[in-house]
Amino acid sequence: MSEHAHVNRLAGETSPYLLQHAHNPVDWYPWGQEALRRAAIEDKPILLSIGYSACHWCHVMERESFENEAVARIMNEHFVNVKVDREERPDLDAIYMEAVQMMTGHGGWPMTVFLTPDGFPFYGGTYFPPEDRHGLPGFARVLLGVARAYAEKRDQIREDAAMVLEELRRQADPPCGEARLDISVLDTAAEGIMRGYDHRNGGFGTAPKFPPSMALTFLLRSYFRTGKPRYLEAVEQTLEKMGCGGIYDQLGGGFHRYSVDAGWLVPHFEKMLCDNALLSRIYLDAYRLTGKPFYRRIVEETLDYVIREMTSPEGGFYSSQDADSEGQEGKFFLWGAEEVNAALGEHDGELFCRYFDVTQEGHFEGRNILNVPRAADLVARLERISEERLRDVILHGRQELFRIRERRVRPARDEKVLAAWNGLMLRSFAEAASALDRADFLGVAERNARFLLSRMKERGRLLRSYKDGKARYNAYLEDYAFIIDGLISLYQATFAASWLAEAGNLAKTAVDLFRDFQGGGFHFTSSDHEPLIHRPKDYSDNAIPSGNSAAAFAFLRLGRLRGEEEWAEHARSVLEATGARMARYPHA
Repeated sequence: MSEHAHVNRLAGETSPYLLQHAHNPVDWYPWGQEALRRAAIEDKPILLSIGYSACHWCHVMERESFENEAVARIMNEHFVNVKVDREERPDLDAIYMEAVQMMTGHGGWPMTVFLTPDGFPFYGGTYFPPEDRHGLPGFARVLLGVARAYAEKRDQIREDAAMVLEELRRQADPPCGEARLDISVLDTAAEGIMRGYDHRNGGFGTAPKFPPSMALTFLLRSYFRTGKPRYLEAVEQTLEKMGCGGIYDQLGGGFHRYSVDAGWLVPHFEKMLCDNALLSRIYLDAYRLTGKPFYRRIVEETLDYVIREMTSPEGGFYSSQDADSEGQEGKFFLWGAEEVNAALGEHDGELFCRYFDVTQEGHFEGRNILNVPRAADLVARLERISEERLRDVILHGRQELFRIRERRVRPARDEKVLAAWNGLMLRSFAEAASALDRADFLGVAERNARFLLSRMKERGRLLRSYKDGKARYNAYLEDYAFIIDGLISLYQATFAASWLAEAGNLAKTAVDLFRDFQGGGFHFTSSDHEPLIHRPKDYSDNAIPSGNSAAAFAFLRLGRLRGEEEWAEHARSVLEATGARMARYPHA
């Protein structure tokens, strides 16, 4: 007999996110023909719930609603319930997130979308509380309202769904007219980005703040191209504020997902592989340009964290770590002043607390997030000690508190390996190995490349996700583009021709599978992908570069290194396809 009261169809999946829901009383299905057939036969709407393993609010909605027997009964009676891991199926996430944003004006995770039996979205949202709260309707009330509308207003629902689908398809290739791309587009983009710059805290806009790795990379290149010092100043201020803030793990290295405040102090504590790949790269670029040791330290600590905590025995990189441990957000990372003094002794503890901003009151639910609001030389002067003495306290204190923290209950880790995110991190390790003369980083990069090309490749085709010895799902454009890019960087670090040859082989496959020979650019899904309501084509950079921008960049590099003009032509097709939009929305 099972030790669980409930076991649903997710129990046979490998995704940690889906397995987290395998014992809900909800009759969950994974996405697939079985769920779609049942919805069609029983004429029931589909409740599609999309999230990911490290998502804090996904866990909250599970505890409040999906583990609630009464709510589950409503779900099971009126809907066919489908749960999707957005990291395994970014195609579904892209389609239905765009639909939710059209319908509500915003998006996020957990995402809740109601579909007709043939998969067309007609209503949706993100997190719903269990009861009416803060202007949000309670989830049970939403469920009953949608079920009633589906029963009584079927024709209107189908009309609304058809309109959403038409708009999805229109936005994939909007008629923007012709635009000649020239260097002025770069200047316009840089100035557009700078208009949103936060001169006090670094970064762009107000809270919440996500690390703007791609915008910073672009500004750094703009400084290198134009020599305008304010571009470099913006990059450096942001990198310093983030690296000294609570968003950076001051003991173990690596960045949390984002900051809930404008000053980078209080993060959402999950750590994502893709974020740390892109952030380690911008800090590395800043070090290469300025030579400042602070940037090098952040790069090395971040990549050392990935080696220590995010690398599988086979050489793949894991996806993420949760925000929560023991049911509490951030518990693993938080400290009390008494804990610090007990670990380091009263005098050293007080110095450590002064430097890392540890107080009796704390910053987060009475506890402290280590951060560095003042430079070491200033703290040393205020405390009337030598800077060398303070640095000894900091070094010893970090080591001792890290040792203590290692004995705590760790946040859960999503141990699936995603091809795209591994490609991002492969490039970061390869470039850091070369720039920092770290042979160990090069070994990690080579081992990862061998893993990707052996365990996540089948009959010449990449696969998206790997876990428990099993790779599955057709790879998407971003998977090919990022791995090609990573292999090119590995070739540049080693000059081993085999890596460049592998990049060329994958590039040929990517063109065959994803190229849009009519509209230009590349589709997100392959030509033989399962039929969906829409075939997305993404040009806008978001948390990670879009597949089209990464493919264009990789093809330009490949063409230059191999002396083959055809790759530059493929890159040019992307730029021409998006030229008018790039001129209109250059910051995107």
